[in-house]
Amino acid sequence: MTTVIVDYNSGNIHSAEKSFQRMATELETAPVTVSSDPDVIRRAGRIVLPGVGAFTDCREGLASFEGLFEAIEDRVLNGGVPFLGICVGMQMMASVGREHGHDTAGFDWIPGEVVEMTPADPSLKVPHMGWNDLQDIKPHPLFEGIEAGDHAYFVHSYHLVPTDPAHVLATVDYGGPVTAAVGRDNMLGTQFHPEKSQKTGLRLIGNFLRWNP
Repeated sequence: MTTVIVDYNSGNIHSAEKSFQRMATELETAPVTVSSDPDVIRRAGRIVLPGVGAFTDCREGLASFEGLFEAIEDRVLNGGVPFLGICVGMQMMASVGREHGHDTAGFDWIPGEVVEMTPADPSLKVPHMGWNDLQDIKPHPLFEGIEAGDHAYFVHSYHLVPTDPAHVLATVDYGGPVTAAVGRDNMLGTQFHPEKSQKTGLRLIGNFLRWNP
């Protein structure tokens, strides 16, 4: 079945589509398509949810497409298909986003909150932007062939703090540990952008396309 990248006008769709299609072709996996049609989502074999910008804007953008989130949730929670959230797409998996003094409900798939980054080193600027090395990688098929010290590309001012540390699959050091990836059951998320992370990102995308939870 098709891998569907969800288009809700809040993500770097073109870059993600190109990278996922490249790996799908190389690995001869199911085709990749981009859609905002709930009916297409309900037939998806895998779902990818990108997201850039503010948590609240992305949440409202998703809700503006009638039936879209409901189709995603049904396919992921009831259908058990693999899901990958990217950047704010990952953050929305949390229980709540706390931006600019305003709380916005998330999916509550990964219990926890999205809060502003506060690096212990005052010389580190927020947003956290650029290349940084992954740390504390837990054994998981998503990270097969990826090791601590491999670099990924980040652009964010907020980060997800899960209630259960077991849901953290990898971290990055930015004035203290910051969640770089999360996972639970058939649901995965990366704070970094795999579509912009060159070799590391393409490897992760390929792992996701072959993953059968």
